[in-house]
Amino acid sequence: MRIGLLTDGGYPYANGESGLWCDRLVRGLAQHEFDLFALSRSAEQEERGWVPLPMQVGRVRTAPLWTADEDVPGARAPRGLLARMVTGGHARPYGRRERQRFTAHFTALAASVCAAGAANAAGGEDDAAAGGGPAGDGRASAATGGPGGDGRASAATDARFTQGLYGLAELAREHGGLTAALRSETAVRVLEAACRAPGTGRTVQTATVPDLLAFARELDRVLRPLSFDWYDEEGLGAVDLCHATSGGAAALPGLLAKRFFGVPLLVTEHGAQLRAHYLAATGAELNAPVRALLAGFHGRLATEVYRQAAAVTPGNIHVRRWQERCGAEREKLRTVHPGMESERFAALGESGDSGPDDTLVWVGRIEPAKDLIALLHAFAEVRKAEPDTRLRIIGAPAPGPEGATYLAHCRALAAQLFPDEATDAHAVGDNPVSFEDIGGAEVPELPDAYAAGGVVVLSSAMEGFPTGLVEAMFCGRATVSTDVGAVVEVIGGTGLVVPPRNPRALADACLALLRDPERRARLGAAARARALELFTVEQNLAAFRGIYLELISHAPVRREAEAVDTDGGPRPFATPPEAHVLDPWPAPGAAPAGRTPSWAATGPRTVCAGARGAGGGDA
Repeated sequence: MRIGLLTDGGYPYANGESGLWCDRLVRGLAQHEFDLFALSRSAEQEERGWVPLPMQVGRVRTAPLWTADEDVPGARAPRGLLARMVTGGHARPYGRRERQRFTAHFTALAASVCAAGAANAAGGEDDAAAGGGPAGDGRASAATGGPGGDGRASAATDARFTQGLYGLAELAREHGGLTAALRSETAVRVLEAACRAPGTGRTVQTATVPDLLAFARELDRVLRPLSFDWYDEEGLGAVDLCHATSGGAAALPGLLAKRFFGVPLLVTEHGAQLRAHYLAATGAELNAPVRALLAGFHGRLATEVYRQAAAVTPGNIHVRRWQERCGAEREKLRTVHPGMESERFAALGESGDSGPDDTLVWVGRIEPAKDLIALLHAFAEVRKAEPDTRLRIIGAPAPGPEGATYLAHCRALAAQLFPDEATDAHAVGDNPVSFEDIGGAEVPELPDAYAAGGVVVLSSAMEGFPTGLVEAMFCGRATVSTDVGAVVEVIGGTGLVVPPRNPRALADACLALLRDPERRARLGAAARARALELFTVEQNLAAFRGIYLELISHAPVRREAEAVDTDGGPRPFATPPEAHVLDPWPAPGAAPAGRTPSWAATGPRTVCAGARGAGGGDA
């Protein structure tokens, strides 16, 4: 079948875990054809280019969400030959009828968002913080009534949101010009009236004109996919299934493909997308009314995405709880754990070596959420009981000044807690805590980092899916982890779990394993067996292979020219099976020609900018 893969800031750009997951999915399901519809997040991301794409990728269409206001490429060209001739292929200012349509649809959307913003201002951001705090389960207070509660908005509010969202989408599809309309004085007046309406809440009602302008600017970026030229019979209308690799902006094209063409939508989230929006808004330089309005919009959008999706695949139970709070029906939810490569850790995992008895190791990206401060204080307690123990912290700081500052703070604390020690008066002093990078002489590869210690420690105060913990399990290492995010779900009963931000409990668990090599070996073997059963690429591919076939088998047949056979009967898929053969059937007497995807064709390379009038075309 033909899959429309929808990404946001990931594949085919990213080399991170999200990009790797998509690449493994595409390469592993070689019997299907994939069309990529990708949103880019920065100019640097586009400059780095794409990862090598496999042959089953047929087309790549991209669009930026990072462009400056004056460079927004989202102005859709008007539909119809005559309209394009009159306007030169560019979006023209709205006429009276279009302005009336925009005002009506945007009024409905704004009223729904402002009503949701009131509830989220009361509890949504606090709930997001609690989701990554000591409880780490992402559960919110039911009193808020929005995504922080049970996530099910009233029928009237949902109707206003969907009316506004799809009305704006149809307006953009027919006439373009949505970006200019969202930045207009009319839009600000509509927002102001919605914020001042009864029942919207004190925080939303205090929004000033600069706050409304800031919200309109953010809303334009999120709604930019409504203006793309992807919604035709050569774009998303030609695929059998849309697979959004995250919620939010990436899922918007899938919503419109279902509305315009009846294409079923599958949504995969490896992180709590709504929680990420809450935390991003909290950390941004935005006033409280703007954050409340953004939280209200993302909450309403998440509810609509989950309502329209044929299936939703959270990456873990932590994410699943958030999705249920946002209104996802339980019968649509299927937990599919991320698939990770296990071969690189096979040698260490099968060696049976439980590691040195006197060394703790921490592996990951150094940032405040990892709470290395608590780890250092816990290690101080370990040293009091076992003076010969060492701690190796292996990893690089997170990009940006925050990561470098946090690393410097951790180094200073380690020097304060553990002054350099010497065995005698003639020896050079040494610190029991070391900070190392992967790729050096002592730790040339990632498996060497896990081999460096007998116990692998995860001390995070906030965590989503603990990738490093799974890697330690592949290596057969015993682990001590904090109870955050999906840690308990991942580790099961094969490691020790303690409360976060509790150095005393962390130290006691580490001492228990350091003093018992046999227990370490048993836990390490059990952890490796669990990881190989649940978290490999093979199990991930098998799950999505089955989900794809199940969804397409329940999808209604679209009786169009390409969806019927010569007798007028329905054909199961839009793409016939022989299209997947690399050497297509040649005509009698003709030389065979190899199949070349459009993105790999010779000649000057062009990338679809995602909007008509923006100079884009199929890659």
